[in-house]
Amino acid sequence: MKIACCKYRFFWLLSIVFVLAGLVSCSAAIDDRPPIVRDKDKTVLIGRAINAQNMPIDRLQISLLAEEQPTGLSARTRADGWFVIELDETIDSHMSLTFSRRHYRTENITLTLEQLEALKAPGVVSVGSVVIERQRTAAFWITIIIFLFMMVLIGATPMHNALAALVGASLLLATSALGHLFSDSLIVFGFNQAVAAVDWNVIFLIMGMMIVIAVIEGTGLFRWLAFFAYKTSGGRLGKLMVILMVLTAVSSAFLDNVTTMLLMAPITIRIALALDIDPLILLFPEVLASNVGGLATMVGTPTNILIASYSGISFSGFLINLSPGVFLALGGIAVYILLRYRKQIEAGGTEASPELLERLKQGAVIDEPIHLKKAGWVGLGMLILFLVGEHLQVPPAVIALMGATSLLVWIKPNVEEMIEAVDWTTLVFFITLFMVIGALQEVGLIDLLAVGVSYLVGDSQFLAMLVITWLAALISTVIPNIPFTATMLPVVGYLTASIPGIDPHCLFFCLAVGAAMGGNGSLIGASANLVTAGIAERAGYSITFAHFFKVGFPALLISVSLGFLWLLIRYLVF
Repeated sequence: MKIACCKYRFFWLLSIVFVLAGLVSCSAAIDDRPPIVRDKDKTVLIGRAINAQNMPIDRLQISLLAEEQPTGLSARTRADGWFVIELDETIDSHMSLTFSRRHYRTENITLTLEQLEALKAPGVVSVGSVVIERQRTAAFWITIIIFLFMMVLIGATPMHNALAALVGASLLLATSALGHLFSDSLIVFGFNQAVAAVDWNVIFLIMGMMIVIAVIEGTGLFRWLAFFAYKTSGGRLGKLMVILMVLTAVSSAFLDNVTTMLLMAPITIRIALALDIDPLILLFPEVLASNVGGLATMVGTPTNILIASYSGISFSGFLINLSPGVFLALGGIAVYILLRYRKQIEAGGTEASPELLERLKQGAVIDEPIHLKKAGWVGLGMLILFLVGEHLQVPPAVIALMGATSLLVWIKPNVEEMIEAVDWTTLVFFITLFMVIGALQEVGLIDLLAVGVSYLVGDSQFLAMLVITWLAALISTVIPNIPFTATMLPVVGYLTASIPGIDPHCLFFCLAVGAAMGGNGSLIGASANLVTAGIAERAGYSITFAHFFKVGFPALLISVSLGFLWLLIRYLVF
């Protein structure tokens, strides 16, 4: 009875999450619409607040003054920077608007005689766009220090990424909560603002996909695929490498890279040991292919999920625009791997004994064929919805939750096991990371980065593509690509708006290519690298930073060059 109650509570929880996700997406769409004044009998003053980079400023407080005295009439800007103030019948000869918000300079504009005259009759009067300058207080420098400290914890210490991001978010919130006791200049943002900075579409999408993957994993599909790769290769090492790379790349296109390596690495190690070869010879090609293959779809990598949620690029958009570049890059890496390990390939490995082969075969059995068939139908439905969801205005997070709920209701697995299968540490990492990035945006560091990159590239689309792609690729070798991508999204958005005639998705695809393929450059470049190293370490085969760099950095140069070549063909030739 207790288990049944837990199941029903979990289904109710998923239903509530489904409804909330829909409401969030609907509210976001409403906020983006321009102001509409429906009552034509009222006098309405409207305007738009923007920063020095012509980007809208939200939550800006606007107060109407008459003869420099407050009138009690005020408004706040929306996400698109617009504000609306409804006036009463009293119009004085000297009226002004005061704009104020933390981390911005307080501005005051006086209404012109023409505007004052127009306000005497019912209708809409616009003050146009008002530029509000940034103000760098102590909170600006504190936020930068905390952010850099967090990045050091992530990249240069053994501390878990989720804990490092939690430390960063906690320090920012503590600074804001206690700083006001000494000075308002120490306040970064409030708790509500921190929560608002979290992209819940990303969180729900990852959570839903984790549940779907957990159900599929329980069927034994991935163990069977790895064994099938060995059987198909006939034990020939070079052919086995290529087959495992293709299999891993295709899996990573629809599963998270980390999950793919968690599923593939253990069986790959068993196959390598059966052939009496170093497992790293097979693990390196797999993880390199995983980071590249995940780029092909919206759900293939965490960086793609972040980019899709921010830019609105659809599932089909990633598939159509990036798949050719992924194929080119995979081909380049395959040639590189075969050349690098040509001596080991020529030497070959010991053919697996019948006993070992039988053990591998027994471990690679489809345990739940009926469950796999059901998961296949649900997966097909999710794929169709991902492809057409853009036209139906169904967010990817809702599709993932619908798929997860359908599998849980149809297959009826152990709900407690499914909850445990969700990687809550990853979700905590994303939630707290969003808070830290939100703080950077709040104090103006993102604006500063955007202006710096904009000065560097000017109006050149080619230069912008070159800088974004290779900057993302090279920095991802020393900084994990997920926090770097989250930091760069507003910068890329600003560049896209400032370069005339550029495709709105072009630079986001450049960021995706650089961040995903750049993850191959070093051990800390992508989470899948660290997970693979951990699995290998437990099996007795250590992957050091230097070893990974020697193998991975040339793969980075090859794959990013080929991926960038495709983007140039796609956006500058065609």
